[in-house]
Amino acid sequence: MKIYFYFLTILLISTSTYGQNPVYELIWADEFEGNGVINSDNWFHQTLLPNGNSWYNGEIQHYTNREENSFVSDGTLKIVAKKGFFTDQGVIKEYTSARLNSKFAFTYGKVEVRAKLPFGIGTWPAIWTLGQNITEPGGYWNDTNGTTSWPACGELDIMEHWGNNQDFIQSAIHSPSSFGNTFNKGGRSIPNVSNEFHIYTMEWTAEKMIFSVDNIVHYTYEPAVQNAETWPFDANQYILLNVAIQPDIDPSFTESSMEIDFVRVYQEEILTIDNNPLNGITIYPNPAKDILHIEAPADYLGSEITIHSMIGQTVFLKKIDVVKFDLNVSELEKGTYFIRLINESNSHSQLFIKQ
Repeated sequence: MKIYFYFLTILLISTSTYGQNPVYELIWADEFEGNGVINSDNWFHQTLLPNGNSWYNGEIQHYTNREENSFVSDGTLKIVAKKGFFTDQGVIKEYTSARLNSKFAFTYGKVEVRAKLPFGIGTWPAIWTLGQNITEPGGYWNDTNGTTSWPACGELDIMEHWGNNQDFIQSAIHSPSSFGNTFNKGGRSIPNVSNEFHIYTMEWTAEKMIFSVDNIVHYTYEPAVQNAETWPFDANQYILLNVAIQPDIDPSFTESSMEIDFVRVYQEEILTIDNNPLNGITIYPNPAKDILHIEAPADYLGSEITIHSMIGQTVFLKKIDVVKFDLNVSELEKGTYFIRLINESNSHSQLFIKQ
């Protein structure tokens, strides 16, 4: 199975320019080539019952890491919801499925997923994201990044479909200002979502979210006021893929699959020359071996500077009180990193390469 990673040498995400007529560059993808088990470099099977007995929302399935519930074949990922008693964690359930967490997290960009959805009243497939900082037992990021409970971590539902409302697709935002049965949502009817592939897309900028299917927009979220209540969306999110089973599952249901052709994440490409100032900020040399020099305008005083690996792990965090300084990056492993300066009114991000 091939793994696709594409990186830019320089990437700028600015609250003043990001998302205006963007040109996107692919930075992470899984094309689900080959046959057999899912690529464990890209995905984590989340199976732990969060309360020791059941999942959220009254769901009645076990999520498993069994190949019969999730596998790759003929160029697509299959997440299979099945009827059949299964015991795990000392609990017997009559249905099984799979819930995958991406081992990649990102801030801003575009997500595209080409998928065909399962049939059946009581099936509930979803393509969505959660804040990497969520405290959720059994989640991939909980032990390394978990600091914030839901919904303060933020949730972005790119696609949800309920089998009792066949062919209606919904997208939604969950944040402290509106969660659970959120009013921040929109959707539309699309023929044959369980027979044909469609491309489900989310574009996430510093100002808004745009949700579409096959390039037709059905919902835009752009709150007039951005704060922790309405917009916990200026930090990393990771992708989830799952098929849940609801209590009203059709008694005749035996199995059905969500089939995914690809998952692709893009970020905005800014064409520039290494070491040239971007938005008044200079970060050089790039690539860097030992020392990274940073110069920023005075309005970045008091900013928090963070460095993340490309799977979202925080490797450096510091608040700066000067606008010209050096960072020692000699102990970082070789690779590509995401550096960010942010305060209450400014945000600047770009990639740099550690040699």
